[in-house]
Amino acid sequence: MERIGGVTQTEYLQQANDSLLKIVQIETKDALHYVSAIHNLKGLEEITKVRGVDVRFCGPFDMGNNIGCPILNGSVDNELKEAIAKIQRIAKKNDKACGIYATCGDQAREYANQGSQMVSVATDAASLPAHLDSALTAARGSHVHSVLNIAKGAFQSQ
Repeated sequence: MERIGGVTQTEYLQQANDSLLKIVQIETKDALHYVSAIHNLKGLEEITKVRGVDVRFCGPFDMGNNIGCPILNGSVDNELKEAIAKIQRIAKKNDKACGIYATCGDQAREYANQGSQMVSVATDAASLPAHLDSALTAARGSHVHSVLNIAKGAFQSQ
């Protein structure tokens, strides 16, 4: 039987749920109204206290759009910074892990220093196209190789 991570597929399936992280992503306007300065924090406290959820994950790009403070040209509005800080504080107060997307290593370190324990060092929107472009280039071969194959095909058809 095929082995996955040092265990058989059957063993993996029998123990998979015990090793999965359960993450709640906080990025919608409905979740955010509990975070904003003009509302109480009761709803976010309730989200944070849900049993069985391992990480409260902040999606700053969608959150910024939802509260009218989109991240443009890398600039994070103070209202969005405060919303992120509130999620971090409430998670810490309730002894829960907090996660967040970062756009680069420096920003990831900043979020970690602020109290986030799970920090991505790049966004999917930036990483996925770059990875796919690299994989596609490798699959096609080098640009020079591709040009030679095209030229070769042109000569064969004459």
